[in-house]
Amino acid sequence: MESVTQGISSLPSGLGVFKTVPDIFFIPELVFGGLVWILVASTKVLLANPQGWVMFVSVFCFVVTFLWFILFMIGVNQSSPVWSSLDVAYHGIAALFYLSASVAQSSATIQLQNNFFVSKSYQEDIAAVVCSYIATLLYVIHVVFSAFRWKTS
Repeated sequence: MESVTQGISSLPSGLGVFKTVPDIFFIPELVFGGLVWILVASTKVLLANPQGWVMFVSVFCFVVTFLWFILFMIGVNQSSPVWSSLDVAYHGIAALFYLSASVAQSSATIQLQNNFFVSKSYQEDIAAVVCSYIATLLYVIHVVFSAFRWKTS
């Protein structure tokens, strides 16, 4: 019973979310995920490219991360010890999704590299690639620290 209590109390709630190492990444994840969403939505899709997957990943991860953040803020995660493992699972899936989306966006951007007529779109695609890889890195860091927290609880 003591380990269950320790597992529940190891997750922050309220403003404590802004003070713990894995959970402080919620805001940058939302910022860079939102930037990927905006940048991909603003580009011209000239070829049959995988930007639909990139758009799905960025919108899905943005919405779920925002909901996850709200659940942590209102303290729903304090009700059960399973929240630590759910945190690791979600951020692991999000990291894999973003990694695949980053590779897909990189591929779509490389295809536009020598096209003179889409230079503005190409620059937006480059920015989307950079933001996507940053979002991937943030989710990976979050899952690593969440796994440490899960193992020590």
